[in-house]
Amino acid sequence: MSQKDIVACNVMISVLGKNGFVEDARGLFDSMVEKDSYSWNSMVSCYFKMGDVESARFLFDRNPVKNEVSWNVLIDGYSKLGYLSNADNFRDFVSLYNEMRWSGVCPSESVLSLIVQCCAGFCATGLGKALHCEIFKWNFGYDVVLQTGLLDFYAKVGDLSSAKRVYDEMPCKDVVANNAMISALSKNGLIKEAQSLFESMTEKNSATWNSMITCYSKMGDIHTARFIFDSSPSKDVVSWNAMIDGYCKAGQLYYAEELFNNIGYMRNSVTWNTMITGFVQCKEFQRALHLFDNMQAERVKPTEVTMVSLLSACAHLGALDMGEWIHSYIKKNKLKIDVILGNALIDMYCKCGKISSALDVFHKLQVKNIYCWNSIIMGLAMHGYGNEAINYFHNMIKEGVHPDGVNFVGLLCACSHSGLISEGKMYFSQMQSVYGVEPGIEHYGCMVDLLGRSGQLLEALELINSMPFKANAVVWGSLLRSCHIHKDTKLGEQVTQRLLELDQHDGGNYVFLSNLYASLGRWKDVDKCRKLLIESGVRKEPGLSSVEVDNVVHEFVAGDSSHPQFSQINAFLVDIGKKLKDAGYEADTGSVLHDIDDEDKEGSVSYHSERIAVAFGLMSIPLGKEIRVVKNLRTCDDCHTVMKLISRIYNREIIMRDRNRFHHFKDGICSCKDYW
Repeated sequence: MSQKDIVACNVMISVLGKNGFVEDARGLFDSMVEKDSYSWNSMVSCYFKMGDVESARFLFDRNPVKNEVSWNVLIDGYSKLGYLSNADNFRDFVSLYNEMRWSGVCPSESVLSLIVQCCAGFCATGLGKALHCEIFKWNFGYDVVLQTGLLDFYAKVGDLSSAKRVYDEMPCKDVVANNAMISALSKNGLIKEAQSLFESMTEKNSATWNSMITCYSKMGDIHTARFIFDSSPSKDVVSWNAMIDGYCKAGQLYYAEELFNNIGYMRNSVTWNTMITGFVQCKEFQRALHLFDNMQAERVKPTEVTMVSLLSACAHLGALDMGEWIHSYIKKNKLKIDVILGNALIDMYCKCGKISSALDVFHKLQVKNIYCWNSIIMGLAMHGYGNEAINYFHNMIKEGVHPDGVNFVGLLCACSHSGLISEGKMYFSQMQSVYGVEPGIEHYGCMVDLLGRSGQLLEALELINSMPFKANAVVWGSLLRSCHIHKDTKLGEQVTQRLLELDQHDGGNYVFLSNLYASLGRWKDVDKCRKLLIESGVRKEPGLSSVEVDNVVHEFVAGDSSHPQFSQINAFLVDIGKKLKDAGYEADTGSVLHDIDDEDKEGSVSYHSERIAVAFGLMSIPLGKEIRVVKNLRTCDDCHTVMKLISRIYNREIIMRDRNRFHHFKDGICSCKDYW
C-alpha cells in the first residue's frame, strides 16, 4: 500500500468520523493493509467524537505506533467527554499519565495543564506538588498558562504561601494570572490585598471585575460589591449572576429579583438556578417552585443544579406530588443522578413521608457517600424505623464508610423515637472508643431526649450536669418536654428556670410549663405563667400546617379564616366534630385556658392548624390517596388522638410530619405507638 493511498484513507477516515459515520470509518480502517500513526490516531478520535470511550481506549491500547499525538488525542478525548470529573476516573488517568512518561513521551503543555486543573479540582496536593517539579523538568517552568494553573492549584488546596510564591516568580503576569491571584486572595479573606492588586492592574477584563464582585459578596459587603458592579465597564452574564447571588446570600431578595428581571436577553440557566437557589436559601419555597414554572414557560432547560434546589423546596414543604414530578422529569430527560442529586431525592422522599421511594433511590445509586447514608438513616429515624436505621448503620460500616457526627445524630434519634434505650446507650458509649467520633452537644441532646422519653428524668439530668460543655436551650428544652410527658412539675420548674436564664424571649418555654400545670389542674400557676409571658413581651410561635393538593401547597394557621374555601372547610370541621363525638371522642382540653367555658375549650382545640389542613385534605384529595400534612410545631396530645380517630372513621391514611418526627395514621393506629 503506497504512502499516497495511506494518506487518502486517513483523510477519508477523518471525514467519515466528523460526519458521524464511525462504522464506515472503522470498516475503511480495518481494510487498510498498512496503517501509520495518523491512521490509528484518526480512528481513536472518531470514537471519542461519538462518545465511545471504551472503543477508543481499546484501539489506543493496540496501537503499535504510538507517538506524542496519540497520547494527546487520548487525553484530550477523555477531557472533552467530562471523563476526568470523576475521582475514580482521575486515578485511572494518573496511571495513564505515568505510563506515558515511562514510554519516554514528553507531555505537551496542554496535557500538563489539564492534570494540574484536575489536581486543583480534586485537591490532590501531593500529586500537584510532584507535577510542579515535573513541569520544570520538562522545561515548561515559565509557561504563563502552566504557572497560572499552579497558582490556582495551590489556592484551591489552601496553600496560599505557595500560590503567592508562584505568582511572584512569574516573569510575565498577564490579566489571567492577575485574576487568579485576586481569586486566591479573596478566597482566603485577604480583601485589602485583593483590592490593592485590582487597583494596580493596568489591564482588566470582565473576569477581573467579576472576581471582585464575588469577593465582596462572599464577605457580606454587598454595598461595595454593588458599587463595583455598577462601575464595571463590561458587564457580562457572569457579572449579573454574581451580583444576584450576592444579594440572595445576603437575604436581599428584592434587589436580587430586580436584577433578575433587568438582565434581559443575557439571562441563562445559571441565572435561573441562582435565583431559584436564592429563594430556597431564604426559605421562600413556594416562590422557588413558581419561578421554575416560569423557567419552563421560557423553555430554559433546567440542569442538575436546578433539580437539587427544587427538591430541597419540595422537602421543606412536604410537596410529594411536585417532588415525584421532578423525579419523573429527571428520568425522562436522562439527567445524571450522581451522589448530590441522588441525596436530594432521598432527602425529599424521606421528608415528604414516602420512605419506600427514598430506599429505592438509595439502593439504585451506584456510588453512595456519607451524606447519602446520613439521609437514609435520618429518614428511617424520623419515621420510627429504629431497628432498620441500625441495620443500615452496620451496612454502611461493612461497606467501608466511616461514620461522622451527623451519622450518630441520626442513629441516636432512631433509638430515641423507637424506644431503643439500651441500644442508644451502647452507641453513644461507642462513639469515641470504637469509631473515634467526639460526642458533641447535639449527641448529648439526643441522649437526654432518649432518657427523658423513657421516664428516666433524673438520669437525663445527671447526663446534662456531666456534659463537658454548658447545655444549651435545645438540650434543656428536650428535658422540659419529657417533664410534660411524665407530669413531673418539680423538675419542670427547675428546667424552665434554666431555660429562662438562657433565653427569656422564647415563648415556648412558658407555654410548655403552662401546659404542664394545666394538665394537673394547677390554674393559679397557669395564670402566673401567662403573666410572665405577657410581661416578657414575647409571643408564642403560631402553629402552621400545610397540605399539598394538585401540586399546590395550601397553608393554614390555627384559627385563621383567610383561605378562599374556609366556609366549606369550616362546615366540614363541624361534620368531623359530630362524627368524632359519635365515636365516643371527648376533647382533651387540659392544656387549654381554664377561664373559658367547656364549649369554647373544645372549639379552641378543634381549630388547630393540622385539623384544618386535614379537613381540607379530606375534601380535596381523592379516596385511596394519602393525606400528607406538615406542621411546624409538635402536634398536641388531643390532635394526635383525633388524627387516629379520623383515619378510622373516614378510612383514610394520614401522614403527618411535625417538628419531631413522622406520624402514619391508619385504621385508628399511629406508627409512633403514641411514643413521641
